[in-house]
Amino acid sequence: MKELLTMLRSGNWRALVASFLYFDTGFTVWLLYGPLAPYMIHSLHLTDAEQGFLVAVPILSAAILRVGMGNLYQSMDGRWLAMGGVALSAIPPLFLLIHPGVPSYSLLIVLGVLLGVGGASFAVALPMAGSNYPAKVQGTVLGIAAAGNIGAVLDGFLFPPLAAHFGWAHATAAALPLLALAGVSLFFWGKDSAAKSGRAGPALLGFVVTLAGLSLLAVATPMGWLGLQGKSALLMLPVYGVLLTGIFLPRRYRLALRERDTWVIILIYAITFGGFVGMSAYVSLLLVALYLLPKIDAGMLMALFAFTGAMLRPLGGMVADRISGAAALRWFLGGIALMDILFATWTPPLNLAIFFLLILYACFGLGNGATFQLVPLRWPEKTGIMTGIIGAAGGVGGFYLPVILGITKQETGTYHLGFAFFAVLTSIALGLVFVLRQQWLSWSHHGTMAVAMEETPSALSEANAVTD
Repeated sequence: MKELLTMLRSGNWRALVASFLYFDTGFTVWLLYGPLAPYMIHSLHLTDAEQGFLVAVPILSAAILRVGMGNLYQSMDGRWLAMGGVALSAIPPLFLLIHPGVPSYSLLIVLGVLLGVGGASFAVALPMAGSNYPAKVQGTVLGIAAAGNIGAVLDGFLFPPLAAHFGWAHATAAALPLLALAGVSLFFWGKDSAAKSGRAGPALLGFVVTLAGLSLLAVATPMGWLGLQGKSALLMLPVYGVLLTGIFLPRRYRLALRERDTWVIILIYAITFGGFVGMSAYVSLLLVALYLLPKIDAGMLMALFAFTGAMLRPLGGMVADRISGAAALRWFLGGIALMDILFATWTPPLNLAIFFLLILYACFGLGNGATFQLVPLRWPEKTGIMTGIIGAAGGVGGFYLPVILGITKQETGTYHLGFAFFAVLTSIALGLVFVLRQQWLSWSHHGTMAVAMEETPSALSEANAVTD
């Protein structure tokens, strides 16, 4: 404890607290739809596919907007950028509080895109926190700031009981005091000491165009305005979003995508972090549909699962440090594949289902930590860039999980086929880890890690997006 206090005093601890609160509340708002979805579907009369799409939109939005937020961070004060992000994140709960009647499905999709701004907060919170501390304590500082993903736990505990008493739309207003706390802490304590370059104007234009374009695409896609109808249209939204953000994607990102290892680790993180955030958005719906669980109980379980995954992420990194990320991922991906196979072939009783889901979330969290143990080893000079690319992929993976589960439930009456799809995908990733294991194990651990730790602050501030 004394060592931790000494570390905190070596920099600006108030700025660190402000960054933590900013990301924590952003994460809470980001997954707001998940625990409220069982309440929303009764007033909106949505199909299973529409339910999955609705809770998935904020996840994809955060992945896409991370690029714009990161670009803005390069050229403007992160403190003001963070406060702007808090203001945008407050629009959906504020609107739902004062709007009379039940919002339309299309309107909720647009509000979901704005909720994604909360998930994109990591692109600002981490580098801003790190900029206030010396390089030798960056790992601890960034770990503290990143612990803000515990905000997902609050979703399950806070919003379902309020929805039961005040209605789901008014329940969202509980996010406003949290956002206000983050905004006040940023105003008085927030500080960004990172060097800036470039022009804020073009970066701001890119962010605004991406936000508006993504809102239009998210509404147009399920309506078939873009030439596709039904389920195929829903599955194409990430493609449209990536093409949109690609207009503003720096050249160094495109060059990184030419490497084979990039795509393998993208796939792995889309499964581990994408599984964590996507399942967190959908698991309340799944528990209510499969087991007729009371909505409040489903929210509490969602909080338990999210807590498990979030808390075990650092342990995944520690295990990877001991035995290498390549070796650790064999076990964690194997656990995910096994749980997917169980749910693909069987609907277990509730007690066993909870146990299996806890194992699944544990593997998600452990896999998240192990994946990013590999990144500075493989790309010691491009850690920031690769972190942004891989982190965005995690959000895309999180979008597809609820959408595919919703589609398979609607078409077949069960979730078996959806889990079978993810079991196959995870098995492919596991096979690629075995193929590349010797190559990954050959990377020099200690030397490149030392370089990566020294370069972390600049690398993170260079990234146009930062992972969760």
